[in-house]
Amino acid sequence: MSKFGPTRGEVKLRLAISLAGLALLIGAYAFNGIGGIASLEIAIIGTAFFGGSALWCILGLRRKDDS
Repeated sequence: MSKFGPTRGEVKLRLAISLAGLALLIGAYAFNGIGGIASLEIAIIGTAFFGGSALWCILGLRRKDDS
């Protein structure tokens, strides 16, 4: 990780929160379904946010330490 960036522990916490958010989003739509266009928009934006955040965290954790 960078000298000025988040620590590995913080990135792991962000990854856990992102994966939990994705799981809750998938669970909500599996239970209730997509009710309309607004619901579909929320699903797309939420998936992009939590998925992108999880991907960023995974890439950050795979990177070697610079120190």
